[in-house]
Amino acid sequence: WRGKMAAPGEAMDAAEKARGKYAALSFATIAVVVGLPLWWKTTETNRASLPYSEIANMDTLLFQLTVPITVVFAKGTLLGEQERKLPFKENQEAETPLNSKTSVTAHYQISYRCATPQEEQALSQVFGQGTGDVVLPAKDTPAGSLTIYVIPSSSLLLPQEATMYIGKHRSAVIRAPRGAADVLAAMGTQIQQVTRVMSFSAESITGALSDRMPILQPGTEWKRPFKSSLGYEITFSLLNPDPKAHDVHWDIEGAIHRYVEPLLSKLRSVAEISVDSQILYYAALGVTPRFDAPSSSYILSAHSLPHVINPVEARLGSSAASLYPVLNFLLYVPERSHSPLYIQDKDGAAVPTNAFHSPRWGGIMVYNIEPEAANETSFPRRVDVDMVRVMEVFVAQLRLLFGILPVPLPEGALLESFGNEGLSAWELDRLLWARTVENVATVATTLTSLAQLLEKISNIVIQDDVASQVFHAVESAQKALQDLGVGHLESAFQASKEAIMSSERAFFDPSLLHLLYFPDDQKFAIYIPLFLPMAVPILLSLVKIVREARQNKKAEKAATKMD
Repeated sequence: WRGKMAAPGEAMDAAEKARGKYAALSFATIAVVVGLPLWWKTTETNRASLPYSEIANMDTLLFQLTVPITVVFAKGTLLGEQERKLPFKENQEAETPLNSKTSVTAHYQISYRCATPQEEQALSQVFGQGTGDVVLPAKDTPAGSLTIYVIPSSSLLLPQEATMYIGKHRSAVIRAPRGAADVLAAMGTQIQQVTRVMSFSAESITGALSDRMPILQPGTEWKRPFKSSLGYEITFSLLNPDPKAHDVHWDIEGAIHRYVEPLLSKLRSVAEISVDSQILYYAALGVTPRFDAPSSSYILSAHSLPHVINPVEARLGSSAASLYPVLNFLLYVPERSHSPLYIQDKDGAAVPTNAFHSPRWGGIMVYNIEPEAANETSFPRRVDVDMVRVMEVFVAQLRLLFGILPVPLPEGALLESFGNEGLSAWELDRLLWARTVENVATVATTLTSLAQLLEKISNIVIQDDVASQVFHAVESAQKALQDLGVGHLESAFQASKEAIMSSERAFFDPSLLHLLYFPDDQKFAIYIPLFLPMAVPILLSLVKIVREARQNKKAEKAATKMD
């Protein structure tokens, strides 16, 4: 009876053990098959795909800058046989290898043709009639292209001593060489001279790519313009360190309207530009000038000029709240105890403008007032600033800071006056060439750095909008390169601006920093307290099941041997 009672109890124990085994296996299966993939999927880093191969290709930049040139021959310039060759086209190239990853190829598409009747009428005028300037044929020439008119050697359009005339638009006049049998062959040198003046030069393009070539030529630091930016802020400041002695008045609003706005109206096609002004009292230069007894004046030497900027910049306060680079132009009226004050160059000679400029910062001009009369006792003295003299200096410095450098003219060349326009059309083109190349190079550097960072740190989140900005930056940079190759300068510049904006948005997107400083040890510190209480019972049950299975297997083998 006892044996009969023990059999059901053993059966119940065996069933309970089997149920425990199945439960442990079920928990383990659910945890491995469902739990782990679900946890892995819900905690993985979202990384949208990026065009890594295209970004890697942008590390090597091969610029081809195409300049369309139209050469127009006036009647009587060519002999009959040569004139019958017109119209025709030819291509010329000049490559400038900068380093192993950067090269620039200048491609000139030159078209030769005869002048139209309207052009003939304009080219047959006599110099000095009417306005006294050369009136070139009206022609809507696209940005980046040039039109060169060739007139006979006996033409009266230019003064007899002039061989070349550079217009303020995208056109020029060349006098055919005297006594040349083959005028077409003889014009090559003069066409190259005009192109070097009115189009980009190797120096300007090399300067735009200075970030890819960090070694500058000695003595070129003063030419470093502001880097390409989407906007600039210009601040004119009047520094009056001695308001008790000088009551300084300046018509800065009228001066900006008359002298600066014509220039800025054209530069605003390159970037957004805002202008403001301020007056700072008791603002000294921070450098004690040296008294020069022979001239009874005070001197600021060249080696002391760098120490002038920092103390003054602390008072300006404009760059701290600005999103864009700030161009500072300071007019300093010396205090009565240090007046008159003159700036000397490195050779000890007085600077004619009594001003200096600092690359990528701005310029400072020292404005000396007339000596006071011996019987003058009323203070403060009223001082009215001669804004014509001041703005001549500031506008020249503004052009330098934007990279609009003076171009040496060939011998016998005349330059048309810009008048109140402030900037010629071909000078703006030279700036667009440089800024477009600089923008593309900057985009390539930015995207390459971003791609290397994202490949190196695998847990940075790459959201879809960041990837979209990267794709758009790559496409815009490629479009800019293509437009440069076909001579479409304006569209190339606009594409390079879009590439800059997209690459900057992607590089500085806040979402890229969310998991940047979240290493693996912190992950374990978070997940172990969550999974360990659940995993230990399951693991112990699995270990027990495996141990019992081994024991049962050994028992079966032993029973088999006894039989």
